[in-house]
Amino acid sequence: MESCHHKEAASANPSLAQSDMSSGAKPAASSSKIKLTSRASSPSREIIAFARGASPMLHSSAPLVFASSDEKNAPVRLNDKPYRGKIEVFANTHGNVTVVNVIGLEDYVRGVVPNELSYPALEALKAQAIAARTYAVKNRGQFASEGFDLLPTTRSQVYRGLSSETPLTSRAVDETRGMVATYNGEPINALYTSTCGGRTEDAANIFNEDVPYLRGRECAVEGKAAFAPFTIKSSRDVIEIKDEQDLIYARDAALLGISGFNLPLDKVSSSWLASHVSESEVREWLNTFARLNHNAAFKAPDDAAKPPAFSTALISAGYGDARADTLFNNADADYLLSFRDGGEVPGPNRADVAMLLRDGMLSLFADATLRPKETMTRSRVLHAIVRMLASRNLLALQKGTTRPAASGVMMLRSNKGKDLPVAVSNRAFLFRQFGENLYQMKTLALVGGEPVTFHVDAKGDVDYLEVRPANNGAAADRFSSLSNWTAQLNLGAVQARLGRSVRGIGPIIDLRIAKQGTSRRVIDLEVIGAQGVAHIRGGRIRSALGLREQLFVIDRVYDDRNRVSAFIFTGRGWGHGVGMCQFGAYGLAKQGLNVEQILKTYYTGIELTKLY
Repeated sequence: MESCHHKEAASANPSLAQSDMSSGAKPAASSSKIKLTSRASSPSREIIAFARGASPMLHSSAPLVFASSDEKNAPVRLNDKPYRGKIEVFANTHGNVTVVNVIGLEDYVRGVVPNELSYPALEALKAQAIAARTYAVKNRGQFASEGFDLLPTTRSQVYRGLSSETPLTSRAVDETRGMVATYNGEPINALYTSTCGGRTEDAANIFNEDVPYLRGRECAVEGKAAFAPFTIKSSRDVIEIKDEQDLIYARDAALLGISGFNLPLDKVSSSWLASHVSESEVREWLNTFARLNHNAAFKAPDDAAKPPAFSTALISAGYGDARADTLFNNADADYLLSFRDGGEVPGPNRADVAMLLRDGMLSLFADATLRPKETMTRSRVLHAIVRMLASRNLLALQKGTTRPAASGVMMLRSNKGKDLPVAVSNRAFLFRQFGENLYQMKTLALVGGEPVTFHVDAKGDVDYLEVRPANNGAAADRFSSLSNWTAQLNLGAVQARLGRSVRGIGPIIDLRIAKQGTSRRVIDLEVIGAQGVAHIRGGRIRSALGLREQLFVIDRVYDDRNRVSAFIFTGRGWGHGVGMCQFGAYGLAKQGLNVEQILKTYYTGIELTKLY
């Protein structure tokens, strides 16, 4: 399948035949004319084997059968790969040789599951096993006219035999032995797709197959339950911030609080931050910074509450004396202090102020003034100290990505690629990004995949956590690399691809989405030509355009004559978008759903039934 979204046909009786297009099989003399298939009926043509330059060595109108008397230790092999069951070879009506793997249904499913879904989540693999078994039962004899049941490719289901089996996928098959999905007592046509892009589509809109169990569904746990396993709460009160521009200072206060600075965190608010800093406060904070920076020689001056003296003291605490004077000459300082009241900065402090402004640790007011003669506000002092701490790598912040975990324990994947369970303190500072800003929260709802920045305290608990939204959203298939995608096709490429599907409309000049399905997939694409209009409908849209999915929107690129020169397709998913979403099944399993819940998320009104 395209990475997980193709169905396979099997036979309801234990002797299922599977087909495989192969480039060279041991049982045949001509490797370029071998077709591996599944056996459904006896062929009537004959097969003759020759050695080069010799008379016929073998002449038979019956299939040739290759089997092993010790299948466990010495299974039959094709192209050097082992297969369960037996291999039958017969001549087909196309002048080639057809090779069929005759195999029991359960063994067939064993050879399908690891090739259709390989992620290590048992309940998802069990869902895949039931879907593959059900599809095989429903589509038994799909290729009966050619002497087999199924193809081992994406036209049916991807099957690679014994060599592809794994212990976990085989366990999933064993634990669902004989189980199929049924609707009104009949096995369903259990279609599945690799990545549905967050929503599946009605089969009628893609395949013209209107069945009640293949309806468009959301690829997610319904409602707030989607976030239940990943909800983090803190008992810490939220810092009262009234103005948007002050939001950054709430983060500053939190970071300084976890770094050992003496802040009255229960009193921090917009009004507290906007008030002038006292000499004792700035002196204590500068001394704390110097201690964290291992600068034992530093002692904060008594008059560091105004921008010039504060700048000199902060640089001294961070780097030692005379750093800015050494690295900046007078011209540098004058250049960087060329704002409205830059001339009021005293000579001994000019290089220090210039350095902090250059490095973004100090900023001007909205009127392009520094106000060097005024006492600084607490917010400006704290922000400068935080920026200096960050520049010296003293905040001890770590980065990672949240991972799904059904246990309710937050898992973080570090930059080294390891998944680690972490405990979050009930007094942790929690921040969540919305738009451009970070907001302090008492509760965070996570789905997995969110980039996070965090700090660990001396006990090993997370005491600071800031979360940014997962790039692929909250749908269960968000772990797929193709949950979101973009493709650009120039007009010539579109003309070449659609030329096989639409004729008689002249050169293509535009495309228009004429109709969308229940999932917002394009189900009617209007192709506008210079001499007429044509329509492509249903599942043909994806294949005609050569796109990964047909859940997309269209943007246009125009040339200098205002004509469309290219199309940009921004879409989601990979596959036809009908039935079970394989990456979604994995995501749901990681959220704690069992196999029945997963299957019923995608197949409407079904039941699970044991055939044997």
